[in-house]
Amino acid sequence: MEILSSRVLVRSPDPERIRAFYRDVLGLAVYREFPSGTVFFLGQGFLEVSGISTEHPTDATQLWVQVRDLTRAAEELAEHVVRPARRESWGLDEMWIADPDGRRIVLVEIPADHPLRRDVRE
Repeated sequence: MEILSSRVLVRSPDPERIRAFYRDVLGLAVYREFPSGTVFFLGQGFLEVSGISTEHPTDATQLWVQVRDLTRAAEELAEHVVRPARRESWGLDEMWIADPDGRRIVLVEIPADHPLRRDVRE
């Protein structure tokens, strides 16, 4: 099997409200739109908001989004923060926010001295 592309699908009781959150609050750029949904660029992947679901999201599925500046993100998204930024035991700085349906989004900044930033070409 050869995987060519992927995306995360989000269903909501109020798709327009969720679309507006990802577009206007998080500032995700639109990749494409179609009559019942929108696909957003999400770093190196895609997030598709389409369809309707009466089920509420659980903590079993969360979005993990790397940001350049977690302090700035905390200021911009203050009203959506459900857990303030802190350094985790694995060395990443993380803050949790929630979309209007309560779906958790983990915002991550990789500190300059973290092994993920090491240049492996050395």
